[in-house]
Amino acid sequence: MKQISISEVEGFGIGHATDEEAATGCSVIFSEQGAVSGVDVRGGAPGTRETDLLRPENLVERVHSIFLSGGSAYGLEVGTGVMQALEEDSIGFDVGVAKVPIVPGAILFDLTIGRADVRPDAAMGYEACRNAMKRVPFSSGNIGAGTGATVGKIKGPLYSMKGGMGQYALQVGDLQIGAVIAVNSFGDVVDTESGALIAGVQDQGKFLNTEDLLIRQMHEEKTNRFGENTTIGAIVTNAKLTKSQATKMASIAHDGLARTVRPSHAFVDGDTLFCLSSGDIQVDLNSLASLAAMVVERAVVDAVKSADSLHGITAFRDLKR
Repeated sequence: MKQISISEVEGFGIGHATDEEAATGCSVIFSEQGAVSGVDVRGGAPGTRETDLLRPENLVERVHSIFLSGGSAYGLEVGTGVMQALEEDSIGFDVGVAKVPIVPGAILFDLTIGRADVRPDAAMGYEACRNAMKRVPFSSGNIGAGTGATVGKIKGPLYSMKGGMGQYALQVGDLQIGAVIAVNSFGDVVDTESGALIAGVQDQGKFLNTEDLLIRQMHEEKTNRFGENTTIGAIVTNAKLTKSQATKMASIAHDGLARTVRPSHAFVDGDTLFCLSSGDIQVDLNSLASLAAMVVERAVVDAVKSADSLHGITAFRDLKR
């Protein structure tokens, strides 16, 4: 088993569009031949597009791209630009009179950092898709959907830390599997290799621990002063999966979030993971599921450790410890 770049996973391109001044952006995962895909939504405040298409009993078997975006519900407009880029290259589900690109997506809430009146739109979706189609090398940190991401928000933005976009991928023989995750969680983030808290609610560099605060505030009416958060991402692999298996794989991969984001899947998160399969490598599904959770877990840590401080929100690398 060796670590590889997410950019090396066969059959996929990943591209970003970033507005650092407004602290927002979007990311697109592209599969020219289409990828068998599933999705699992665990958070209590999700924002998604076309996820019903991915239910195993429904007709469409393959997606051509998925997008991850900041901008809260406004960011769903990114899908329009992705569809435009794909249509220009005649990529889509053939309905006889046209080819309709299948483009599910998910959004996160980043409006409290940067500019709330500037959100990812169709133009940014088009740009990110074109970058994905060019297979531009992947970057982690303040990029794409992770640009305005923050972590640990139970006491509001002044006590939060910078999240970001992360990736982690592995190769085991012919099998390749990786995850790309935009970490914008209500909860704190733990580095599971060291057991140390690396991002979360803090005061002058001292971690306050979201789970402890939640218990103390159990009888208060609200536990989050500005509503929405959300960690979103995707697992990509060249393993052979059916639509039902991809859906289950997305579900099991949420274990990776639960290991490192504490608490995860809260009522104020919209945690959503996609799983996309582009290949025909036959592997044991239990082994693959274990790897899926592992790459999600390490991608979350990569997002936090790669982020830079932005608009007054402190990143892990700048935290005084």
